[in-house]
Amino acid sequence: MAGNPYYSGPVSDHFDGTRFFNPEGMEPRPFLDVLRWQLGGGRVAWPASASSPFSSAVPDARVADLRVTMVGHATLLVQVAGLNILTDPVWSERVSPFSFIGPKRVVAPGIAFDALPPIDLVLLSHNHYDHLDVETLARLQAAHDPLIVTPLGNDRIVRDAVPKARLSVGDWGDRIDVAGATIHIEPAHHWSARGTRDRRMALWASFAVETSVGRIYHVGDTGFHRGVNYRAASAKHGGFRLAILPIGAYAPRWFMEAQHQNPDEAVEGMVLAKADFAVGHHWATFQLTDEALQEPAEALRAALTARSLPNERFRAMRAGESWDVPSLPAL
Repeated sequence: MAGNPYYSGPVSDHFDGTRFFNPEGMEPRPFLDVLRWQLGGGRVAWPASASSPFSSAVPDARVADLRVTMVGHATLLVQVAGLNILTDPVWSERVSPFSFIGPKRVVAPGIAFDALPPIDLVLLSHNHYDHLDVETLARLQAAHDPLIVTPLGNDRIVRDAVPKARLSVGDWGDRIDVAGATIHIEPAHHWSARGTRDRRMALWASFAVETSVGRIYHVGDTGFHRGVNYRAASAKHGGFRLAILPIGAYAPRWFMEAQHQNPDEAVEGMVLAKADFAVGHHWATFQLTDEALQEPAEALRAALTARSLPNERFRAMRAGESWDVPSLPAL
């Protein structure tokens, strides 16, 4: 497999035969820059544990319209037109290849695993440990047997750990029809790795979800990349009722710019994607980078104010918080 343990396929505008890449984009920083960041100081201390202002949610079995409930980090329950979707599900205590070291959960999941409604679909954006958690996927398969939609190469990682998992795999630009929705696999500006020798060997992606009650744009991780992917998404899909966008893990900017947008860029992304409303995720759960626990939410409010946009357009959701997304445009 040309040195790639996950995927073998033809060369494309984002695959060189061994590794995937971001067209006209930035590569992840080399190991020496990782050391420079880790040894450079500047990390704001987080508490060992923190509580959410919201109680643990007990979701309805089904929702006819559109409701989003935050579990934590990039894990959200999206209930739309009778379909129950989980994004990048993680219920584990650590996001790491090891059970005893690595980023540890600071805030408990906003939905207890046993309180989940029937899960129909999982959107799995890429293979970093804070997004692809094989222990959680095994629990979901045993309890719910959802269809897992993911970009190229990630199926091999899931299949090795969860042999009975149902998977649908695609490249950027592919579409997958499921009961009640159509899933489009779209570009994001990111990278992938599970270890030190498999960097960029599985693809990363965002998702555009077409439903009878509106379109949803879900981005697991992305650098802003001059807004290229946001413009392309709105041009292709005509705007969205809801965008689910990362707002955390962005500091220091010299190191994180290529892979994690900041809240100001996320607001610009919402506007470029022509999203009526947005949900902010990827914050206040695991400390991955230097910013303070509450900083992304504060920076998001400042970015909205700077653009004269109401706070209700873009919510930085906390564990256990649910939102019935309005059906009318905010503008």
